[in-house]
Amino acid sequence: MKILVTAKRVTDPEMKIKIKEDGSGIEMSSLSFKVNPFDEIAIEEALRIKEDKGGEVIVVGVGSDKAQTEIRYGLSMGADRGIHVNAGSDPDSDAVARILAKLAEMETPDLVILGKQAIDVDDNQVAQLLAEYLGWGQACFASKVEISGNTARVEREVDGGIEVVDMDLPGVISADLRLNEPRYPALPAIMKAKKKEIKKVTPSDLGVDITPKVVVTRLSEPPRRKSGRIVADVAELIKALKEEARVL
Repeated sequence: MKILVTAKRVTDPEMKIKIKEDGSGIEMSSLSFKVNPFDEIAIEEALRIKEDKGGEVIVVGVGSDKAQTEIRYGLSMGADRGIHVNAGSDPDSDAVARILAKLAEMETPDLVILGKQAIDVDDNQVAQLLAEYLGWGQACFASKVEISGNTARVEREVDGGIEVVDMDLPGVISADLRLNEPRYPALPAIMKAKKKEIKKVTPSDLGVDITPKVVVTRLSEPPRRKSGRIVADVAELIKALKEEARVL
């Protein structure tokens, strides 16, 4: 079974984000980066399927040259080879979906697994757009995946609990937080990953126009929360909740 997975380069969620003074973007100079945690879960799931069913896992990264670091991390986890689409910077969700659609047409995988969203922009759009462009079935927010023959049974988290869907392959799955616990690459695997192939292509090689459909014009920090105050009694508390907080 051939599986295509993604490894997006995102800012470390433990870092404090600062906005540039002119509001044009995030100040990146002091930030560290890592694989999007949901993509890391997707890579782990692909590896588990490969260990059970055999086949090949291909890690895809879209972005600048620095995105190869996250691809190498996926290779050190156990993926077989990587593809780096050098887009110069991070394209929007629609462009990423169209890039992945072209790669899927080239590689003809049985399954594409992505993180349900990237923690930097939180769009939660790529998996759904990719399935539409390919004309494949999809199962989003997967918390459990079982492959049987040419069918994937997916348990997905919904507001009311767990929904179970059967999907014919090839298909697209997006990984939720509780799907698995990703492995930590051992040192020998990290060293071995340095010798694994990363194929380099550009969006133009794939015939994809990455002109953004969504443009962020300005960023700003949310207003600071006002400090609380001490009330004298219950009557004053109720009055404050009604007249100031307007929650009663």
